[in-house]
Parts: sequence; structure tokens; C-alpha cells
Amino acid sequence: MEQYKNATFPLQPAEIDKEIEKIVAEQPADRGAVLRQLLHSIDNTTLEGSDTDERVIELCNKSKRFCNPEKNILPVAAVCVYPTFVSLVKQQLKGTGIHTASVAGAFPSGQSPLHVKLAEIDFAIEQGADEIDMVISRGAMLQGDYQQVYDEICAIRELCCDVHLKVILETGELQTPDLIYRASKMAIDAGADFIKTSTGKISVGATYQAAYVMLTAIAENIKETKKMVGFKAAGGVSTVEQAIAYAQLFKKIVGEKYFSNQWFRIGTSRLTEKIYNEILAI
Repeated sequence: MEQYKNATFPLQPAEIDKEIEKIVAEQPADRGAVLRQLLHSIDNTTLEGSDTDERVIELCNKSKRFCNPEKNILPVAAVCVYPTFVSLVKQQLKGTGIHTASVAGAFPSGQSPLHVKLAEIDFAIEQGADEIDMVISRGAMLQGDYQQVYDEICAIRELCCDVHLKVILETGELQTPDLIYRASKMAIDAGADFIKTSTGKISVGATYQAAYVMLTAIAENIKETKKMVGFKAAGGVSTVEQAIAYAQLFKKIVGEKYFSNQWFRIGTSRLTEKIYNEILAI
């Protein structure tokens, strides 16, 4: 674990902000093409304690309606729900090409024993989840117990097998670039298919600064191992301009050739319709 404990991000926060400002200022040459890809990269999400079958079915129906072949608009990437709704979503989305994603493993706190986390993830997979969004144990990360964090991700990775695993870092609680960088590298090394910013359940969700650090870790991994890992921004991404900014950061730091829903996602409950309507207006 020494490689993680000693890892420091090469830029200070003020320097990161300057780099972000330059990248975000570069507007895309083809806004319409970026918007279409952003819509195709959305994990349409409902994660409320008040969720009902009716609400989840409504989200699935909305997600299906955002596909418009005549306008060259592809469907959203996934619908993301709690494990108890996975089988319902799977049924509703059959034949659409939209994946069924589930948060699982003591979401959003991460404060459960590993066997409880594994049991919930196993249930979600049995119900038909194509993708699992897990959250790391931030308490362990903050107190320097990196071995626990790494071992838990490895165990969940093994359980998931071919099911895509997104590892949520909850960057608003890690706070510093160094800790976000260490958690990113650890999750990548432990087998994450994606690293994800946030649960959306605390006051600080996705930020450009956290994204910059995470994307840098992904780019370094490509250079060192030739292996690509995806990135997901989630938690407070609610405007079209924010979504475009995350796309610009991704393309600049990781590479434009990777800008697809295989490697880039946005988790949102509010943004999908805004992007869809702007595409129609072009």
C-alpha cells in the first residue's frame, strides 16, 4: 500500500483551477455532436427513499422516449436504481439497448461489513443488473486504511465478473487532490471499469477539480498499462453547460477517441430532457 500512501498529485489546487479554466473555455467545434453523445452517455437515475414502482416505470418510459432515430438521437446509456427495482427496470427496458444499473454495497455511506455489501451486490446481479455502482469506504480511506479499501474493491470486482463495476469515490468527502488521486489509482488497480465522482447524497457532488484529478489518473493508467478505465460525473450535474465542460475535460485529458458511453457517463435525474430539447432545437 506504500505506493498509494506516498502518491501525491503533481499540481496544487490553484494550478488545477487554471488548467480547468483553459480547457473549459474551449467550446466544442460541433456542439450538436457533443450533445448527442452526452445524451447517449447519461445514466438516467432515481435514488430516493420515496421511489415507487410507478416512479421507476415512469423513468423507464421517459428514458425510452428520448431515443429519436429520425434526429440521429441514440438512447441514454442506462437507468440507475436501487437493487429492489432492478428486475422491474430490466423488464421495462427489454429490447431497448438501455442498460440496467444499480447502486449497491451499502450505498451511499459505505458503512457496512463487507459480507453485507457483497450480499446486496449479489442480489442486484441476480435481479438482472448490467452495471453496479459501488461506493468506497471513505472512513477507512480518510484514516489511512488503504488495504481495507483496496481489498473491498477487489472482492466486489471478483463477484461482479462480467458485470460492469463503477467505483464511487465520494470526492466531496475526500476533499484534497492527493486523496482523490490515491483513491482513483487504487480503484483502477483493484479492477474498476469506471471511477465515479459522487453519490449525489452529500452537499458537494461532482466538481471540475475532482474530475481533473480522476481523469489524470485514468490518462496515466493508459500510458502505463495500455488499459482504459471509464469516468462518470454524478452529483449536481444539472445544466447543459456543466455537462459540456465535463466532456471537454475528458476529451482533453484522456483523449477524444475515448469519448463514448463505453468510457464516459453522466449520472443525472434532471439533465436528460434539457439536452434532448436543445438537440431538437438545433
